[in-house]
Amino acid sequence: MCLGIPGQLVAWVDRELNIAKAEVSGVRRNVNVGLLVGDPDNVDVGDWVLIHVGFAMSKIDEQEAAETRRFLELLGDPYQEELAELRGSAIE
Repeated sequence: MCLGIPGQLVAWVDRELNIAKAEVSGVRRNVNVGLLVGDPDNVDVGDWVLIHVGFAMSKIDEQEAAETRRFLELLGDPYQEELAELRGSAIE
C-alpha cells in the first residue's frame, strides 16, 4: 500500500534541484518538492506537506498533518510498513 504521509520540511538540501529534507515521525529523508515550487504559496522550511514515494504532493497545514497522522496510525501495519520503506529510502 502506498500512502501520502505528512512530513514537515526541516531544511533545504538543494533549492536548485527542489530537494528539501523532511521529518516524518522522527525519520528524516530528502524529498523532491518540485511539484509544489510553482504553487503560488510555494513551500519553505517549517511547512507541512503530504509525501508519496519521495515527492511532496501537496502543502497542508499543521492541523491537517496531525489529523492525517492520527488516522494513519489507526491503520496499524500499513502505516508501519510505509514508515519502514521511508527509513530505507533515499533521494540524493
